[in-house]
Amino acid sequence: MPFTKYKGYSLRNKVFGGFMLICLVSIIISSGLFYYILKNNAIEQSRTDLQRKSESLLSALDYSVSHTRVQTTDLPKILANDIFEIADINNQDIIIYDLAGNFLISNKDVNLIAEKKIPINIVNSVLKTDKRVDFQKYDEKTDSNLTSSYMILKNNMLEPIGIVYFPYYHNDGSYFEVFNKYVNYMFIVNLIIIGLGIWLSWIISNNLTKALSKFSNIITKITLLDEDPKPIKYHQNDELKPLVKAYNRMILQIKDQKERLSFKEKEVAWREMAKQVAHEVKNPLTPMKLTIQNFERKFDPTDPNIRDKVKNLSRTMVDQIDLITAVANAFSQFAQLPEKNNELFDLNDEIRNIINVFSDERIYFHSNKISIMVEMDKIYLSRIITNLITNARQARNTDIESIINVNVEQRQKRIIIEVEDNGVGIPEEMCDRIFEPNFTSKTSGTGLGLTMVRKMVEEYKGEISVKSEVDKGSTFTISFPSNLPS
Repeated sequence: MPFTKYKGYSLRNKVFGGFMLICLVSIIISSGLFYYILKNNAIEQSRTDLQRKSESLLSALDYSVSHTRVQTTDLPKILANDIFEIADINNQDIIIYDLAGNFLISNKDVNLIAEKKIPINIVNSVLKTDKRVDFQKYDEKTDSNLTSSYMILKNNMLEPIGIVYFPYYHNDGSYFEVFNKYVNYMFIVNLIIIGLGIWLSWIISNNLTKALSKFSNIITKITLLDEDPKPIKYHQNDELKPLVKAYNRMILQIKDQKERLSFKEKEVAWREMAKQVAHEVKNPLTPMKLTIQNFERKFDPTDPNIRDKVKNLSRTMVDQIDLITAVANAFSQFAQLPEKNNELFDLNDEIRNIINVFSDERIYFHSNKISIMVEMDKIYLSRIITNLITNARQARNTDIESIINVNVEQRQKRIIIEVEDNGVGIPEEMCDRIFEPNFTSKTSGTGLGLTMVRKMVEEYKGEISVKSEVDKGSTFTISFPSNLPS
């Protein structure tokens, strides 16, 4: 069977796709990293140029006003000539304002100055610090970034006498040109690498898939249903040879296991059935024993209601005996469950009757509705609830008083039954196996009760699950649809 006939992606396509994905990811990552480095370098260069230019301008202005004790009103006269020289040397426009933000002097024509007064919020920001204060924006006229820098000008007594403003234009997008060249070169190089890789991967994957196709054709001719499956004959000395040897060993082991299982299959089946019969017959005996003990302990010949109590005892015993009879009849027919005899009844009343059997226990019943009508087999329900309560009783914690809660809810179109105890709990690693046949967390018992409960729940298209915490208790939850078939 050729590989090209399989649905989905072939091994050859996966090799191609994986290699090209690696190339694409490498291009994206390297390009992104290079772009990030270029951008950071451009920003850092602009920041360095701005710092150097601002220090040069301020040093020159400080020198011009350091000869005498200059005041703010003296600045236009003192800097009348020096400001042009400083601006030409640094190739930078300079505008000086007083401490209130009013224009004083500039190397530019006063008519070309857009801001004759600095906004008060900027003035306050500048006067609060001795450091340079920068404000950045994008200038559409020059298609570049504009950093508006403000610095305090001081006289020889270190008294603030003015605010120096100079606009610094810089284009951080210049690194895009370098980046575009890099991408072009990388695209060409990676295109060559991808082409070479496709050629190599084609050769490698083609040889590999040919060998796998041949091996697959041999494997598909072998079935485990063969009376005498033949080992694979493979004479090539390559990586597939160990796999062929392992398969041939597996064939021999299967033949051996089939012979062993054929002798034990019937024995195990009857042993399993015997365990289930013993467990299911033993199950109703417990409430019968409790009922008799409870009746004996509370028996009072002078009680005027003694006849009714005897009748109740008799009815309970007969019900449990009928249950044992039904179970015995069912297991006599190859361990099948009793045939369902569905009838319409109130779920709350029936569960209360089942709980009354365990009269010596603290078992509390709760329901979110006064009446919940269901159509199912009462014997199935009795076995389910009895099993779960019996498990809860057996899991009691000797250090605290045992309490069992049976909660019934009708949620829209589903019925939820919970049996909650405060016993020793079930270890987490056992919760996943608790419904397996012959598995039990107790020191005694066959471990078939919960398996039978699950089968009966599934007979009504329901589900059963358990949540447990060691030393805090367990909660078994049953969920099945309320619109049950008749």
